[in-house]
Amino acid sequence: MTVSPDLTVANLIGQHDIARKGQKEDVPPVRYEAIREGLGRVRAEAQRPDRLQGASVHMPRIGAGLAGGEWTVIEPMIEEELSAYGLSVTVYDFPQP
Repeated sequence: MTVSPDLTVANLIGQHDIARKGQKEDVPPVRYEAIREGLGRVRAEAQRPDRLQGASVHMPRIGAGLAGGEWTVIEPMIEEELSAYGLSVTVYDFPQP
């Protein structure tokens, strides 16, 4: 969603369901391929010809919270799908409650 000419907000859906406390399921709700696909779509949006030059991407540690994903898997995806294409990426760490 374009908020202003120089600001776009994207929602990336990278999980199915949520992890529940005490859940015995072996498969966490993170969906790594969905995250990779979403990052590719963010890249395409940031690189559109009508966009201002020098787009940057800002995000929390996607997929590594309630989704149960491993940051060691997700971080390389961000590098491969965004940074490798010249996009500046800032990942924010928020304090744990």
